[in-house]
Amino acid sequence: MEFLQEYNLLGLAIGACTFLVIGAFHPVVIKCEYYFGTGCWWWFLVLGASCIAASVFVSDVFWQSVLGVTAFSSFWTIKEIFDQRKRVEKGWFPRNPNRRR
Repeated sequence: MEFLQEYNLLGLAIGACTFLVIGAFHPVVIKCEYYFGTGCWWWFLVLGASCIAASVFVSDVFWQSVLGVTAFSSFWTIKEIFDQRKRVEKGWFPRNPNRRR
C-alpha cells in the first residue's frame, strides 16, 4: 500500500477495483436469477451488511474502499435480481426450465 500512496496510485487502484467489483456483479445477477430466482436476494443483503461491518474495522483506506464498494454493489444487486426477473419475463434472457416457480 505504501507503493500506491508514494506514487499517487491509490485512487487509480481503488477505481480499478471498483470497476472489477461492479463488473463481476453483472453476470452474478444473471446466474443467480437463472438458478435460484429472486429468492436469493437475502444473500446479497447479508454480504452487503458483512462488508459494511468489515469496512468499519479495517484501518487501511484501500480495503475500506473496496469493502464499501462491494457492500453497496451487493445492495444494488438486490434491485437488479428483481429487475432481471422482469427482463426474463420480457424474453430478453432465457428462463430456467428446471427451476420451480
